[in-house]
Amino acid sequence: MPSAEIDGVVIGYEDKGTGPALVLVHGHPFDRTMWQPQIDRFSATHRVVAPDLRGYGASDVVPGTTPLSAFAGDLAALLDRLGIEEFVLAGLSMGGQIAMECYRLFPERILGLVLADTFPAAETEEGKAGRNAVADRLLAEGAAGMRRYADEVLDRMVAPYNTHAAAHVHRMMCATDPAGAAAALRGRAERPDYRALLTTVSVPALVVVGRDDTYTPVADAEAMHAALPDSTLVVVERAAHLPNLERPEEFDAALADFLSSLVRPR
Repeated sequence: MPSAEIDGVVIGYEDKGTGPALVLVHGHPFDRTMWQPQIDRFSATHRVVAPDLRGYGASDVVPGTTPLSAFAGDLAALLDRLGIEEFVLAGLSMGGQIAMECYRLFPERILGLVLADTFPAAETEEGKAGRNAVADRLLAEGAAGMRRYADEVLDRMVAPYNTHAAAHVHRMMCATDPAGAAAALRGRAERPDYRALLTTVSVPALVVVGRDDTYTPVADAEAMHAALPDSTLVVVERAAHLPNLERPEEFDAALADFLSSLVRPR
């Protein structure tokens, strides 16, 4: 797998296909293989770039706190290295919040925005305490704690009736370095509020959510859809937090329709 050194941090990534660029940003605590069905499908028509975020997968772990702006900076630098100026940007969960941060920092590069199972609000005080407590726990318990965490949240990540996706999701979570996960949790606890930003988005957007997602309920997706000036909302039935893996056919159909509706890059 190729990699690039970005400001001293090695970032692993997949770069497959040719054509207009589609960048896929994974959530927490996963890696780029979260997007494997979409990499396989859309690399026939697009140049699909799916990085491992710092702290995840094949990328370097940077302990401490990783703000969303650091993830966004890594993405911009990687795409510069790959010679990609403009692209459609898709992110799920934390990846969706990173996509919003990217739009805040370099909107002129983004041709379309896909926000899946995510939400734009800043963290509450209770939420900050919860994320930091989980980070403390993961650092204290190490790999065994990561596995226990995966066991605890699996049924919310993947609906219990979607057993075909559960093994892959559990494996990604267990393989994540606790220090990388903790750094992302601490950074995400301090994220800005993107709700006002969404009202200024000048490119088409696709909002996708699993009907049974309890982390980011349908109401959150509906609120984003209402805030975005030009957006489409798709609710994927019989899916929870990871509809791209739980119901890839339905997710891919929505993404294909969105991509086909966009003006091709200059």
